[in-house]
Amino acid sequence: MTATAPYGSWKSPVTSDLIVAGTIRLGEIALDSDDIYWLEGRPTEGGRYVAVKRSPDGTTQDVTPADFNVRTRVHEYGGGSYIVVDGTIYFSNFKDQRLYRQRPGHEPEPITPADVDLRYADATFDRLRDRLICVQEDHRGEGEPLNTLVGVSIAGSDDGGEVLVSGNDFYAYPRLSPDGRTLAWISWNHPNRPWDGTELWVATVTPEGSLSMAQKVAGGDRESIFQPAWSPDGVLHFVSDRTNWWNLYRWVPPQSPEVRGGSATPSTVTGGVEPLCPKDAEFGLPLWVFGMATYGFESKDSLVCTYVEDGIQYLARLNLRTLELSPIEVPYNSIGGLRVQPGVAVFGGGSTTKPGAIARLDLTTGASEVLQTASNVTVDAGYLSEPEVVEFPTENNLTAYGFYYPPRNKDFTAPEGEAPPLLVKIHGGPTAATSTALDLRIQYWTSRGIAILDVNYGGSTGYGREYRERLKDNWGIVDVDDCVNGAMYLVRQGKADGDRLMIDGGSAGGYTTLAALAFRDTFKAGASFYGVSDAEALARDTHKFESRYLDSLIGPYPDRQDLYVARSPIHATDRLSCPVIFLQGDEDKIVPPNQAECMVDALRTKGLPVAYVLFEGEQHGFRKAENIKRALDAELYFYSRIFGFELADAIEPVAIENF
Repeated sequence: MTATAPYGSWKSPVTSDLIVAGTIRLGEIALDSDDIYWLEGRPTEGGRYVAVKRSPDGTTQDVTPADFNVRTRVHEYGGGSYIVVDGTIYFSNFKDQRLYRQRPGHEPEPITPADVDLRYADATFDRLRDRLICVQEDHRGEGEPLNTLVGVSIAGSDDGGEVLVSGNDFYAYPRLSPDGRTLAWISWNHPNRPWDGTELWVATVTPEGSLSMAQKVAGGDRESIFQPAWSPDGVLHFVSDRTNWWNLYRWVPPQSPEVRGGSATPSTVTGGVEPLCPKDAEFGLPLWVFGMATYGFESKDSLVCTYVEDGIQYLARLNLRTLELSPIEVPYNSIGGLRVQPGVAVFGGGSTTKPGAIARLDLTTGASEVLQTASNVTVDAGYLSEPEVVEFPTENNLTAYGFYYPPRNKDFTAPEGEAPPLLVKIHGGPTAATSTALDLRIQYWTSRGIAILDVNYGGSTGYGREYRERLKDNWGIVDVDDCVNGAMYLVRQGKADGDRLMIDGGSAGGYTTLAALAFRDTFKAGASFYGVSDAEALARDTHKFESRYLDSLIGPYPDRQDLYVARSPIHATDRLSCPVIFLQGDEDKIVPPNQAECMVDALRTKGLPVAYVLFEGEQHGFRKAENIKRALDAELYFYSRIFGFELADAIEPVAIENF
């Protein structure tokens, strides 16, 4: 028997306590013979990341001790924080950013010096020389940190490592060929980001361990190279967007026998780059964190890969002899962190109705097994809203994309004729994308009677380079237009109440949120999670990895200071006419707290309803259980007061000024 109640007031079993109590973060999968490793980010342990090992007998155990946090701060976003070799784990510890070696049955021992400001990420193991080759970020000098590729002895290094490659602003993916004689890597320079333009290099590793005969294989200012990797027989593969789409390629060195079929003679081979699977789909991703992977080798003749088509992710096998791409059916539509070895693929998988998981796929039988879930929470399907793909018209006769989640709760219906409130969610990046994987933080809203539009605005990935570059010079315009047009499209469809439109986002999504509230009058309330309010301040005061990001999104600074001022919500508070809540970490180095506080002060002075929640000990994004809970509930409480709907459960109040 269902009850009739206004949207927003439905009682839901998807509570903030439920979400944080049983939810962990899963990522960074590693394979070591028959053992499988991954990282678990545990909100109940202060957000600490723990390396977990699963043995062939099905048992799992924590590897890193309780006083260690496996996380690197290279590029601030990290990733690529550990590798495992023959049962020994090499990892970066968050507190001191030193590299540690932990042999089976032993405590971690540092292999880089103490009390120096060096950071490490994205290592590969050099068996011939007993060392790690990894990215080093050196913060010891003045100005920007220095990024290099270094070799670090596994026995320990007093100087932090021997520099192997230097001279570029950024490096990633140092990868040794199977025989240990050739190193590949990618590099790029300001103002490019890795999805704008990178270069793929290879060099010979001398017996002494230095590099010689370096040559560029692919890439440039207008070509993004992603994930170079060597096949078991020593052929270099990579992903490039040279045709608008991130597609798979391999490099055939000059004077080498042709790879395909192995039938060509050296005299007929000139070498070069060979496309493997031309397709209007994305086999690559924006390199926000180190160690990302969308393919791996099952054998020298076969690789397993993921790709995105029309915003949906797929798994497939590519025959490297015939170049035939064959789909692999799995119960997941979101696949990340793919790792492959003969007979098995392991990845992070998500679906619309089940929590994210680490899954193991038997490539012979097609059977999949869940090794760990991101949540031990089970929610009745009657409370889960499944996404609907929406395409809607936007400016310049173009189309934008998103996923619409209608309100759903098997215990309630809304009064006849009432349209639901709509919360438009803006992903960060802005070069990123949302997906259809189950997120209980979305179901938190829909099960209470609030619809969600999760927007892949122009600038998002998954739709080709041309779509990604819609945001070039137009941040704060194209993204805002798409969010407004998506909301109004749903209003016209009768799927949203035009008088109860809300918007929220984190980081760059927080900027789009604030820009939409300041420069448009569509939305009636919003929430900014560690969002940018002053683009000029961000250009002056952020970390190296993003210090020139705004050159392509807005314009070069300070030459186009006028655009930075014109697009910054902090300078348009006179146009704001709706309430806003701000949620911020006090240790955020990417978007410092003053970005939120300047905006709060402006709204306070203007007399608009405003709330500010500052979380102690949080960086860019909230990792502690109590703060994740508080942020969810605070936003809901804020909207309930602004729009006047009764909440079904008691929530700790938030102080709302000028209300």
